[in-house]
Amino acid sequence: MTKSNEFLSKTPYRLKRYVGYVIATVVALSLPFIRIDGNHMFLLSFDKKQLHLLGTAFDMQELYLMPFLLMLLFLGIFAATSLGGRAWCGWACPQTIFRVIYRDLIETKLLGLRRIKNKQKEPDLSKAENKTKKVIGILIWTCLALIAAADFLWYFVPPEDFFAYLQDPLEHLFLIGFVLAIAAFLVYDVIFLKEDFCIYICPYSRVQSVLYDNDTFQAIYSTNRGGDIYNDNKEKIIFKAKDLPLDTNECTTCEACVTVCPTHIDIRKGLQLECINCLECVDACTTVMGKLGKPSLVQWSSTNAIKNDIPTKMLRKSTIMYSVALLLVVALLFVMGGEKEYMLLNINKTTQLYKVKEDNVVANNYVLLFQNTESKPLTYNLEITDNPDIKITRFEPFTLSPGKLAKKVVILETDKVLVNDKSKDTPITVTLKAYAQEDPEKVVVFRKAVFIYPRADKLK
Repeated sequence: MTKSNEFLSKTPYRLKRYVGYVIATVVALSLPFIRIDGNHMFLLSFDKKQLHLLGTAFDMQELYLMPFLLMLLFLGIFAATSLGGRAWCGWACPQTIFRVIYRDLIETKLLGLRRIKNKQKEPDLSKAENKTKKVIGILIWTCLALIAAADFLWYFVPPEDFFAYLQDPLEHLFLIGFVLAIAAFLVYDVIFLKEDFCIYICPYSRVQSVLYDNDTFQAIYSTNRGGDIYNDNKEKIIFKAKDLPLDTNECTTCEACVTVCPTHIDIRKGLQLECINCLECVDACTTVMGKLGKPSLVQWSSTNAIKNDIPTKMLRKSTIMYSVALLLVVALLFVMGGEKEYMLLNINKTTQLYKVKEDNVVANNYVLLFQNTESKPLTYNLEITDNPDIKITRFEPFTLSPGKLAKKVVILETDKVLVNDKSKDTPITVTLKAYAQEDPEKVVVFRKAVFIYPRADKLK
C-alpha cells in the first residue's frame, strides 16, 4: 500500500459522526417509549408531578434527586470537555445534528443546492429552480421540526398521554401551541440562525477556554509542519504557498479546511470559540495531504502532542478530579435513589390534643395523607408496631388509584393507664406502619406519631 493510499484509506470522521448522529437520534426518539414496570426511563411530568428515572417513579416530594442529576450533567460536560474538547457539540448536540440533516442531507444530497466540501457558499437563489428547491427544503425540515418538537415534549408529557391529548385538540390548545412554538423556533434556528446559535447564543463555547488545557483533544493545526499562516495578533500573513518562510512548510494554502468548516473559521488560526470539533477540517486536510503521501496537517489531537511533541496525558489532575467528583455524585445518586419509598404518608395531629371518654379511654385524632406513587391501584392498611396498649379504632383498609392522594382520619385509643403523672400531659411516641396489602414487603413505610396521654387529674 502506498503512503497516499495509507492515509486516504482511513474512515473519515464525517462518516463516524453520521453513525453517532443516527445512534443519538434513535435513542432520543425511542427513550420516551421505553417503560419498566409501567414507568418511563426518563420523564419529568409536571402534569402528574413525577420524575421517572430508569424505570422508577419519584413523586415531587422526592425531587431531592434533581440536584444530583444536575451535578452529574454539568460535571459530565466539564469532564468530557477537559478530555475531548467540544466533542459534544460536534458529535451529539441536537443543534449540530439538525443542521447536518438540513444542510448536508436535505439541501445537499436531496436537492443539490450545496456541496459537502464547501459549506461557505450559499445557494444561488436568483434562479427560480433553486428558489423552488429552497421552499421544498423548508417544508421538509418543517415536518421534521414538528417531530423533533413532539419528541422534546415526550420527556415532559408521556407519549401515551400526548397522543390521547391530540385526539381532543380543542381541550389541549396549550399543548398544541407549545409544539408549534418549538417547531417554529427550530425552523428559524436551523434555516436562518444556523451556526450563529453556537457562536453567539450557546454559553458552552464561552467556557471552553477555562476547561481546556494542553492535553485536551481538539481539532488542531500543526504549525511545526505547515507553517504559521497567522501571526501572534491573529492576522493572516500567508496567502499563497510560495509565501511560506521555510521550504519544509507543507501547507498548500488550498483552504479546503476553511471552505468545509460549518462555522466559517480557519482552523489554522488556532483555538477559536466557534470551533465545534466536528473535525470536517481534519477530513478535508487528510484528503489533500493524503494525495501527497503525507499525514493531515490538521488532526484531532492535543497541543502537547502536536506542538510540543509530548505524549497526551489522559490521566492528569483535572481528569482525576472530575472522575472522583463524578463517582461521588453517582454513588450519592444511587444511595439517595435506593432510599425511595413506594408510597407517601404524612401524619398531622388535629387541634384537639386528646379526648377522655367513658371508662378513662383516651383517644387521639390524626389526619393521615396517603399517596400512591406506584403505577397500579393499591390497598393500604395501617398498624401500630411498638405499643400493644394503644389500638387503632378508626381506620379501614382502602384502595387508592395510581398517583392519587387520600386523607383519612385515624383515631388511636387506649384504655390502659400508660402514665401516672399528676403534673403534666405526657407525649408517647408511637410507630405506625402503613403498607400495601398487595406487596407489603416493598410498599411499606414507617412513621412516628405522638400520642398525648393526659395528666392524672384529667382522668375520671
